[in-house]
Amino acid sequence: MRYASMISIIIPIYNQADKLPKCLDSILNQTYKNYEVIIVNDGSTDNVNEVIKKFNDVGSRTPDTPDILYALRVMRKGAPSARNYGFKKSQGNYILFCDADIILKPTTLEIMLKTLNKHQEASYVYSSFLWGWKLFKVGEFNPEKLKTGPCIHTTALIRKEHFPKFGWDESIKKLQDWDLWLTMLEQNHIGYWIDQVLFTAQPGGTISNWLPSFVYRLFPFLPSVKKYKKAVKIIKEKHKILMSGVALPT
Repeated sequence: MRYASMISIIIPIYNQADKLPKCLDSILNQTYKNYEVIIVNDGSTDNVNEVIKKFNDVGSRTPDTPDILYALRVMRKGAPSARNYGFKKSQGNYILFCDADIILKPTTLEIMLKTLNKHQEASYVYSSFLWGWKLFKVGEFNPEKLKTGPCIHTTALIRKEHFPKFGWDESIKKLQDWDLWLTMLEQNHIGYWIDQVLFTAQPGGTISNWLPSFVYRLFPFLPSVKKYKKAVKIIKEKHKILMSGVALPT
């Protein structure tokens, strides 16, 4: 096992066997090869097993192909629990939580690791990304901006020693990434933005409910808008952030 500067890529998955092949292909095509892949099945009922078996087929591997470790869990407990489970199994000194609908650019790991090593003041690095045709430019790290609403995606490279002791809050059902970055901020761990698009989120995946910001302003009665505002309130109450209005998605 290659420990020095090794990245543990943790993939929680629930019924996304159709999206997983593109995700794994993008990982196996990385220019940076010192990583492990840990897939945590959160009680899927589709053919995830067959997809994993295909990618672990000895006949299709080269000597430097990293292992794809598969942790099977029978009961569905949610993505935060799956990520925590994967973290406990990880052996790398850097962590990348990568949902099954994510497609990484070939240089993603290389660029993220070089940037994080260059900026020792940062505990994690994140980038802009695409969701289908929609560009999420994100922007430079700003603690005050972070407190107003979610803006940093889950797919960020994190120093393992700075990851919160108790991991992801398994009681949080929505906006889990925002909760994690706020928790790290409270522990004086900040991020650094890479001004590049380093990955794409496949539509129909974990952020499939994204709506343009004008929808939240003009249609507050929609069930999805009400759920979003409720989730924002839960996060702000947990982190003792004053509710001066609800931050709208960009």
